[in-house]
Amino acid sequence: MESKSAQRIYKTIMLIIIVIITTSLITAFATYQYLRNNVLAIRKGNNTSFEGLEYTLSQFRTELENKYIGEINDEELIDGALKGYVNALGDPYTTYYTKEEMKEIMEETNGNFVGIGIYMTENIKENVIMVIKPIENSPAEKAGILPGDIITKINDVEYTGDKLEEASNKIRGEEGTKVKLEIYRNGETKEFEITRKKVVISHITTKVLEDNIGYIAISDFDGDCANEFKTKYKELEKKGITKLIIDIRNNGGGIVDKSLEIANTMIEKGSTLLITKDKKNNEDITKATENPIINMPVVVLTNEYSASASEILAGALKDNNKATLVGTKTYGKGIIQELNKLSDGSGLKVTVSEYYTPNHTAINKIGITPDVEVELSDEAKKQLNLEEKDDNQLQKAIEILKK
Repeated sequence: MESKSAQRIYKTIMLIIIVIITTSLITAFATYQYLRNNVLAIRKGNNTSFEGLEYTLSQFRTELENKYIGEINDEELIDGALKGYVNALGDPYTTYYTKEEMKEIMEETNGNFVGIGIYMTENIKENVIMVIKPIENSPAEKAGILPGDIITKINDVEYTGDKLEEASNKIRGEEGTKVKLEIYRNGETKEFEITRKKVVISHITTKVLEDNIGYIAISDFDGDCANEFKTKYKELEKKGITKLIIDIRNNGGGIVDKSLEIANTMIEKGSTLLITKDKKNNEDITKATENPIINMPVVVLTNEYSASASEILAGALKDNNKATLVGTKTYGKGIIQELNKLSDGSGLKVTVSEYYTPNHTAINKIGITPDVEVELSDEAKKQLNLEEKDDNQLQKAIEILKK
């Protein structure tokens, strides 16, 4: 986690699409003039040795250098080999990033964005790319992109959920350039042409509702969101709130430590916040290190797009009896990735552990069922800016706190 290494951060399932790109995917058709009888020697080696891999790559490199009629870019070849090597694990969350990609990720994590401004994720069941939500006041929101939209094409090229990384690269581009998205929504296909711009992100939004109920919405757990949460809560406290609603609907996660820091504002010092198990089944228990600053009734709003770090916060509050969960079952991403920045500026994101709530409840591919299940109406889901009166999940939370 962050405290253990400045170069290690824990990231979620979701990608923030706000940076830039100018290239497009080209489908190539190969024509074979003839099939040679001589065989290029390779060695696959055994499961514990890289000798065979090194030898095979050197043979490939020699063959390409001697016969390939195009230009050879060794850096691109190495990046491609590393990506393929890691992708062969079959884990969509373990990924190699080039220097350029790593730079973009670090900029995103620190809140510096240029792009269209959407959170998106892979819907593994349907193998589609799904919009979690557009960022407030972003080009995507202004264009009419909605939560739950399925991105089917980018610049006229089809993309499926397992191509999330490639799709994100295609959506990226320079400020002022345009990207065309084909969106599938409620049985209809729509097209949007969106101009990439600088996106200003606030992780926390607040307001005071009826009956002195404070409302805090957390959009993600990146950047300095934990300190922002504390500051915004204290502002609400000065306004006289006596109850609190925390909204993590459509929050796809972020940095685990930020989620734990927010949980610590409501849970007693010494209480368990999170349990993780590594490859060797070793357990690591994270406990609250400070006394809570929030001592009032709390309701947490969740939905099917609340994932990863959101589920860590929800599980910690639920198991410590510090909040009532209202809404629908969460996404179910109960694994943690460690993002390592390599010496050349590239990066390697690795799934390093599975996490459990304080009561040892598994989350991965299961999710967290709220205490009070309330399904948002289909009509409400279509609204870009959902009004309080139409938000039946929010109204249920208010009803619970007024009792």
